[in-house]
Amino acid sequence: MDIDKPVIVTQRLTLQPHTLNDVDDVFAMRSDPELTRFLGGVMNREDVRSRVLRNIGLWAAVDLGYWVARETDTSRFVGEFGFADYHRDTTPSFAGIPEVGWVAAAWAQRKGFTSEAVEAILAWGDRQATFDRTVCMISKNNLPSLRVAEKFGYRQFSDVFYKGNTDLLFERLRPT
Repeated sequence: MDIDKPVIVTQRLTLQPHTLNDVDDVFAMRSDPELTRFLGGVMNREDVRSRVLRNIGLWAAVDLGYWVARETDTSRFVGEFGFADYHRDTTPSFAGIPEVGWVAAAWAQRKGFTSEAVEAILAWGDRQATFDRTVCMISKNNLPSLRVAEKFGYRQFSDVFYKGNTDLLFERLRPT
């Protein structure tokens, strides 16, 4: 199945697949040490550009991907939200199972944007019917993300070891 790169519009947000025009906004967000402390740390511009290119390629390679969320009224960058199949080198492995992820810029946190975007991407995923289960990997100290996962039906099923850290692994089954 070849899924078009969808645009999702919510009450306040427009979510569109990445383009190279997003590098500056993603770099600004991912160079914030406070925001990235649970995400592997600050990224330099080269790594951000590679990440944006990877996100562009996800849609072509595996028929799912990440969106850049912007406020519809202002076009202000809100964050990145989506699905990936990175085949991370984790124990246990969850390669082949779509991994959901989200990150909102510091200014956009605690305003309901993350919940609005995650709800929209999960609804998109549920409509695709190409996968019955998604996972997310979250640091046990990332309380805001743990709350988002719980809110949307993710349940912890394992610890996961990745790049020298032990995080929590959650799963959500697509509603039937």
